[in-house]
Order: sequence, then C-alpha cells, then structure tokens
Amino acid sequence: MRVWLKTPGSASFYHETRSATKVLAVGLGFLGDTVHLIPALWDLKENYAEAALHVVSSSIGAAVLAMTPCVERVWTVELDPAKRSLGPQWQVVRALRREGYGALFEFTGADRGLILARLTGVPWRVGQLGGRDHFWKRWMIPHWTPPADATVPVFEQRRQMLRGCGLAVSSPRFDVRIPEAARRWAEAAVPGAAVHLSINASTPLKEWPLTNWIELARLLLGQSPGRHLVATASAREREQQRLAAFAAAVNDPRLRVLPADLTIVQLAATLGRCAVHVGADSGVLHLAMALGIPTVSIFRDYAGRLAWLPRGPKDRHVHVPCPCVGQADPPCAGRGLARCLGEVAATAIAALVRECEAP
Repeated sequence: MRVWLKTPGSASFYHETRSATKVLAVGLGFLGDTVHLIPALWDLKENYAEAALHVVSSSIGAAVLAMTPCVERVWTVELDPAKRSLGPQWQVVRALRREGYGALFEFTGADRGLILARLTGVPWRVGQLGGRDHFWKRWMIPHWTPPADATVPVFEQRRQMLRGCGLAVSSPRFDVRIPEAARRWAEAAVPGAAVHLSINASTPLKEWPLTNWIELARLLLGQSPGRHLVATASAREREQQRLAAFAAAVNDPRLRVLPADLTIVQLAATLGRCAVHVGADSGVLHLAMALGIPTVSIFRDYAGRLAWLPRGPKDRHVHVPCPCVGQADPPCAGRGLARCLGEVAATAIAALVRECEAP
C-alpha cells in the first residue's frame, strides 16, 4: 500500500457524518455487482435512518434497485461505450451537486466511479483500497478503508468497507421485493416449480458448452415427465442465437423460452416461480441467490472466483481448473469455447439439481 493512500479518519467517518440528511452510494455496475451492493445499502439505511439514500448506478442496476425499498432514488449513468455521451452524464453530475449530500460511499473502486465521486462535490467521501494504484486517487477520495478480504463474497467486501467507517453492520439482508404486477405476469408465463436455465454469460470463457446444456435438458426432462424447464437470455444477438439453437435441439414443449425483451423485474419474477436456478457464472446467478432460489452453478477456477461464488445452504456448484487463467492470449478465447468447462458432465449437474429439489 502506498503511503499517500493512508488517509486518517476513516474509522470516524460515520461519527462525523451521522447527522447527514442525504447519503449517496456510488455503485456503477451491472446485474451481479448491483445485487452484491444491496446488503450494504440496507446497512447504510439502518445507520442513517433519518437520511434519504440515493444511489448512482447503471440502467441495469437501476432496475434491480427499483425492487430494493431502502433506496429512495437512483441516478442512472450509461456505461455502454456505444450509447454513452458526455452531455447526459454531465447533467447527472450537475444534479448530484445540487442535492447537498452529507456523505458519499464509493463502492466500485473503478476510475469512472472515483472521478464521478469527486465531481459531486460531496465533502465527506470514502472508498475502499484495492485495484490499480494511481497518484490522483487521493484527490478523488479523501478517506479510505483497508482492502477487502478477497476470499469472502463481494457483498461482504462492501460491508467490510462500512465497518471500516465505523458503521454498525448486522446480518446481511437482500430483501428484493418483486412488484405484484410482475408476479402476476410470471404466473401466466412460467410453470410453477420449474427449473430455470441461464445458459449464457458475459464471455464465452464462462459458459458451459451448448452441447452440455442440451444433454442436461434432455436428462432433466427424461428423469421426470412432470418437470418443466424455463430458459432465458439477454437481448444480445450472440446470446439469443445460443438460446435459439438450444431450444431447437431440445425440441420439447416442456421447455419454455422467454422473449428477448424480458425486463429485469420480469426476470426476477420468473426466478421467483422456479424451484432451482442452473446457470453459468453470470449476474442472473446472483439475482437468484438474492431471491433465495436454490442455485446450481458452473465455474472455472479463475483468480477472484471465491468472491463471486454463492455459498449458502441452498447453493451448489462445480468448478474446474482452467489452464487459460493468467494467459495474455487465452487459447479458448479465439475458439469461443471454454474447453475446461466442457469437462463438467451433464449427469453431475443433473444430480445437483435433484439434490436442490429434494425437500
């Protein structure tokens, strides 16, 4: 750790800001990152009980936070390089500067979040050490807490930061609340107690090969005539193509594929109808975990895996060593296929599904 980042006073941060009437959390992340931020937001609300809690998030994150009652307002910042522009982002910054926040918690540690935190003008700003060191970090954030324990879940790392600021932190709480309209939609669209399959991830290196998914679906449907499967994917063209190929190969009316324009709220309602979620290392897995749905996940053994691995009593996983980890030009990246994940047998995943379904 560099000396210039050893700023004093982080442990007394809460004491100095406890009378704040507005608190801002900066959490510029997508689905999984936002889900893992939720317990820290509940902790902030409990400690700053009289303050309004606002969050700066991505558009996907905003959809998740709309189901989180402790958040009064979400400020949306576009993260997609193809869509974002300086004008709308500067408008958000100007609006934030007018809010008069008494405290700011920067949870991402990424350059964009740090710069945005500084531009808000909030005098009491705190972040958590980690990531790349830059000399200008001390200008962005005046208070820092120690680096997180990388072996604990991401949501606990966020709460470690709050402890370092002097906040009282209780048991982790997600408490994601699905709107009634979405629940009614899911009742009509999703068979009860189905197995949810999320076959895609942000990169092919985190995805189980399509042939394995097809074999799993056939196994699950063959084992139980009354079982139903539900499959979803984002609107990205690559994911929709994989989903279409998967559905065509399984070719069974008990597999229901939901449309590409599925919203985050509808996805949450879909998961709420399911008995088990089976998926790749992706944000959908974390949303299922937060909703209390039993999960079966497939991971390759990369650095930082433990922070993203659901480890509750309802969660099961398989992970395999990955020879690509640490390579500048992973051979599997060019093929678009993670060979190590292909070694995970469909029979092993089917057994874990049955284990999760057991009373």
